[in-house]
Amino acid sequence: MPEALSPREVFQKLIEGIGAGRYTELAELYAEDAVVETVFAPVGPRRFVGRAVLGERFAQVAASSPLELTPANVVVRETDDAEVVVAEFDYHVLHRDTGRTFEAANIQVLRVRDGLIVSSRDYHDHLALAVAGGNLPALVAALEDE
Repeated sequence: MPEALSPREVFQKLIEGIGAGRYTELAELYAEDAVVETVFAPVGPRRFVGRAVLGERFAQVAASSPLELTPANVVVRETDDAEVVVAEFDYHVLHRDTGRTFEAANIQVLRVRDGLIVSSRDYHDHLALAVAGGNLPALVAALEDE
């Protein structure tokens, strides 16, 4: 049996898959009972539990996202917990619908056990994404309704 990938290697596979637009393959990197929290998501669910749920979410992104994401400035920091890495990176973003290009900052804190992501706390620049897509008025309206 091959040795499980390290947390750093798993993150590398994740970011490469996102950069290549291979969203439908990403759920394979997560444990069956993985928990992903999108901490700064301004509206909608911020917690996703289970590989199946994540697979559905990635399939939605693959089918409908107008964003082309190219990872840049990636720094992965190991911690005193062998299962945890903290990744800081930017996305160079092309919004295919509006033609806008911009950078969005990101941080992910991943816990990887036996080569699979068991938890992730994701901090993405959702405001930049909303502005670039011309969705700021809809975002403000959604926030006012909460």
